[in-house]
Amino acid sequence: MPDHETAAQYGTPASDVGKFLHRRREQIAQRWADEPLFRTVFTVSRDEAVEAGRVVVDALAQVADAGRVEDTDGAGFTVVREQLARMAASRARYGLTSAEVSSEVDGLRAPAVNLLVADLPDAPPEHLRDCATTLTVLMGTLRLVVMETSLSEGQALIDRQQLELLEATTPVIRLWDGIVAVPLIGTLDSARSQVVMETLLNAVVDQQARFAILDITGVPTVDSLVAQHLMKTVAAVRLMGAECVVSGIRPAIAQTMVHLGLDLGTVLTRSSLADALAYALHRLGADIVQATPGGAGPR
Repeated sequence: MPDHETAAQYGTPASDVGKFLHRRREQIAQRWADEPLFRTVFTVSRDEAVEAGRVVVDALAQVADAGRVEDTDGAGFTVVREQLARMAASRARYGLTSAEVSSEVDGLRAPAVNLLVADLPDAPPEHLRDCATTLTVLMGTLRLVVMETSLSEGQALIDRQQLELLEATTPVIRLWDGIVAVPLIGTLDSARSQVVMETLLNAVVDQQARFAILDITGVPTVDSLVAQHLMKTVAAVRLMGAECVVSGIRPAIAQTMVHLGLDLGTVLTRSSLADALAYALHRLGADIVQATPGGAGPR
């Protein structure tokens, strides 16, 4: 058969693959439901796995119709990225590596290609081969989409966990009515400083605090960047109508600040958390007394 007649009868490989996917959507979904990727993820019922397969076939058909079988950003993939990410994450939770998940996605190719060959029995060998190659490329693109999506979701999970860890390691303590404190331990970088500021400001509002204490006893070193973060936090607390006290400035840190030429003249400081608390209590009109054998007396 001449090439122009073949093109007129069968169209381009991409368009014919798209038509095939639309035409054999149900059969492909049924076969995929028995493959490990779908069978082990959708365990409630086989119908659930088949429906998930239909959605993926529809996405592939849309990509093929657009003639963009190598484009991982094809519009068809947009609607299935979330589902594909959940599937990959489910297999990862069972202990599969990324390579093993990729292999399971690749396992979907053979059932689809076999159906394609059976669906075009009268097609010229060259056209059938081109269609099979196009479908193989399309399935390879699907595999890339799965891996890209799962990696992106994995990074998003890591980012959320890091934020939760920062929040957990930056607690705001209510020391007294109107007094809150944040004991900082470890390195204070930009990300953590932002969490400190947001957490402290929220606590000032929620607790209606008049004093906020930033205790840096557990901060190993203070450089110009850390000092800038402290200054910004102090300024933000003041804008909320509260007074901020920085405590825990040890001799070594004080010397470092002097050597760096840092101007903390506008920042109220105290040597220890106890001193900062005593200052805040005094400003609130509360007296600290120390018990003595002869009775209580002012401290």
